[in-house]
Amino acid sequence: MKVSDKDQTSQMVQQYTAQTTVSKDAGKNVQDAVQQKLAPEEKVDLSSKAKEAHKARQVIDTQPDVRAEKVAELKARIEQGAYNVQGDTIAEKMVGDSLLDIMA
Repeated sequence: MKVSDKDQTSQMVQQYTAQTTVSKDAGKNVQDAVQQKLAPEEKVDLSSKAKEAHKARQVIDTQPDVRAEKVAELKARIEQGAYNVQGDTIAEKMVGDSLLDIMA
């Protein structure tokens, strides 16, 4: 077999040697060694607004999806017959919200 490109061959040998050295240094840090040799270190800088948004998301995630006190109060009022829904009020609110959506 004739090798025509000696530079390419020497690069392949160097890469193989580097990989072999990494595998000989096995242990729990093999992945770290490979990452250091093959990939540049990546760094992320977050703006102050992004940090604030992240903190806000964490606070929101700690809140329950359902306000149990409000649900219990409404259930009690419904069972007692004290919860009166005004159809006109609901209709006005629905139409008003729809108009706001259209205008926005």
